[in-house]
Amino acid sequence: MQTTTEIKEKLNGVTEWQPWMDELTDDSRKSVQVLLASWQRKQVQRKKLLENHNLKLQFDDLYRKLNSDFVAGIDEAGRGPLAGPVVTAAVILPEDCSSLIGLDDSKQLSRAKRDQFAEIIKRIAVSYAVHVQPPEEIDRINIYQATRSSMTEAALALSPKPVVVLADAMMLELPMPCQSIIKGDAKSLSIAAASILAKTGRDALMADYAVQYPQYGFEKHAGYGTKEHVAALGKHGPCKIHRTTFEPIKSILTKNSLF
Repeated sequence: MQTTTEIKEKLNGVTEWQPWMDELTDDSRKSVQVLLASWQRKQVQRKKLLENHNLKLQFDDLYRKLNSDFVAGIDEAGRGPLAGPVVTAAVILPEDCSSLIGLDDSKQLSRAKRDQFAEIIKRIAVSYAVHVQPPEEIDRINIYQATRSSMTEAALALSPKPVVVLADAMMLELPMPCQSIIKGDAKSLSIAAASILAKTGRDALMADYAVQYPQYGFEKHAGYGTKEHVAALGKHGPCKIHRTTFEPIKSILTKNSLF
């Protein structure tokens, strides 16, 4: 009789049902049934991830006339926060993206998973570019235009050039066709990849700012308007990276200017 350790090792080595596994269903040991049930759950999850992966690939393929055509995905991170930059990323993925199975909208993944996928994307991408739009520019031209401009810069930095650009909920004026895709990071693998690079890139910047401006807790909220952040603003006032056209910062600055 096989030990549970031996069974566990064998189960870890397969992803499809094998004839020898039929005997496990009749095994009276509770530990074996637990192992088998765990394996079955993992395979259901694996198949679901693979199905979602293939759907995202097929979505990108809709915009290719030739298999060799490069499709770029573009996304942003940081439109809503009260502090810090907007970061955008553009990504052209290779034909073989099997190492990205499980890649999804950055908001659906843990920080550890985002960091893991970011390293893979940077390693396998045909091309990628990240652009950082500072808060000064956001205040100068407004958040929408600043994001649009940043996405454009990221797209233009790609080499080789894509034949089409898929942007998450944004229409861009580019030398090549651009499609605005609503909830694109959930539909397109290339946009999902861009969302990962934008998010991890911005998180790294905000971690640096957390050291520079420790009183605001940027390492916890990345500049978003949490209760803790708003309370710190009330106590310390805004710093250099706060967006002066965003509330409540605008009102704080107006109030301070009256005294």
